[in-house]
Amino acid sequence: MSPKRALTRNQALVLQTLTASEEPLSAYAILDRLRDDGFRAPLQVYRALDALLQTGLVHRLDSLKAFVACAHPHEHADEAMVAFAICESCGRVWEFSDSKIEDRFAAWAAAEDFVTKTTTFEISGLCAACRKAQGPAGPGV
Repeated sequence: MSPKRALTRNQALVLQTLTASEEPLSAYAILDRLRDDGFRAPLQVYRALDALLQTGLVHRLDSLKAFVACAHPHEHADEAMVAFAICESCGRVWEFSDSKIEDRFAAWAAAEDFVTKTTTFEISGLCAACRKAQGPAGPGV
């Protein structure tokens, strides 16, 4: 994570929007929510997101082409690996870091002489609440 710096107005608004959201948001969804605050173009959102990504305050979920506010901005500052569990039904996202998984991946990378830039794991499935709501028959039955 980069050293702390003050956020611009647009960065602060984008971060607030993501923090208040219960699900990941695309850049266009963020733009729609911030139109009353003077956002008119996707570029405004993308610039703010780029800066927030660099500081580690926001994560991009590649599988969803969406963004979430970092749930633990200070807890995984020194860890290279961040993982996300994403419920396919309700869209809720859990963020976590696991030093054992990170160690295993680092050992693999070292053995293969593979230099990583970033490591993000995305796990999709169903959360307990959605499984319970579907009843004992389970999904697709």
